[in-house]
Amino acid sequence: MLVPAAVAFANGNGNSADTSLRALAAKQGLRFGTAVDASQLGTNKAYTDIVADQFSVVTAENAMKWESVEPTQGVYNWKDADALVKFAEQHGQVVRGHTLMWHNQLPSWLTTGVGNGTISNAQLRDILHKHVTDEVTHFKGKIWQWDVINEVFANSWETPQADGLNANDFWVQHLGSGIIGDVFRWAHKADPKAVLMYNDYNITGEDGTNVKFQAVYNFVKDLRKQGVPIDGIGEQGHLDTQYGFDAQRYQADLQAYADLGLKVAITEADVRTFVNNSTEQVPTSSLAQFAQPFEFSELLKGCELVSQCISFTAWGVHDGDSWIPGTFQGEGYGLLYDVNMQPKTVYSTLQQDLELAAGTAHHGALGGDK
Repeated sequence: MLVPAAVAFANGNGNSADTSLRALAAKQGLRFGTAVDASQLGTNKAYTDIVADQFSVVTAENAMKWESVEPTQGVYNWKDADALVKFAEQHGQVVRGHTLMWHNQLPSWLTTGVGNGTISNAQLRDILHKHVTDEVTHFKGKIWQWDVINEVFANSWETPQADGLNANDFWVQHLGSGIIGDVFRWAHKADPKAVLMYNDYNITGEDGTNVKFQAVYNFVKDLRKQGVPIDGIGEQGHLDTQYGFDAQRYQADLQAYADLGLKVAITEADVRTFVNNSTEQVPTSSLAQFAQPFEFSELLKGCELVSQCISFTAWGVHDGDSWIPGTFQGEGYGLLYDVNMQPKTVYSTLQQDLELAAGTAHHGALGGDK
């Protein structure tokens, strides 16, 4: 599938002294990635160079979401998504597709139709089936991992069903929990070689409990017993220095998923903290400048210690282009590069982590296939 391992990791013309994140991660069979704003590729040179040089796997931050690819019903716009896939092919990278079924960033024609009753639940199921089939088919053979289902389990502040699913989730409300297995089946039929993931946050105990982890674990274990073609779990890894982080619980939970026969991946890593403003994003606490790289390091090391962890992805390239300031008031500084696209302390910390783990065994990552 995709590109040969030797090509995928040939960064810096094969220079053995290459200290990029992608080259260092390759020494343990791990892919190191980032979420990418496809519209900046080729137009923002500094941004483009970082993406090309530092990362071996890229995720479409928004370009593959439903509202982006089908803003008008039946009319597809693959421009940005295709551009990202082409860029990845040119730079020896593989692609994570994000995401096929999620309650957010849906096209307005869909949510309006469901809301006013012009789209029935039966029609909604057919529309979802077509969307999943069309998108996976469009990219067949070009996507390494798909985030097939995104964020359908309840958090501690949400209403859970008996199985732990969020009772208020758009898809669960309208189509029931059985839709989850069906979407995995549809995606597998459209591209049998793609690695199919369930992706979510707080599923390795970040909120201080294992309630959500246990719900996901039990549900996925049952899906596997039913023969549903789910290949892995994506733990997003959004952390905040004010809450602390139980790295041992996180690693144990990753391993528990892996022990079910699943691959695991860190899919959206960032570590936010309080900052002076959203433009400069200077931490207001000097301690945060140590906590941010420390927690990022713990995220990476937990992945390194689980042999089935196949990729580690930061959710964005630099702080100036991060989702954090617009979502969490007064917070930012969550990524590896600062607002001026200069590497931060966390960058060198992760370099050191990767260097220390060079030569350890990871499985299934290099070839790209399942």
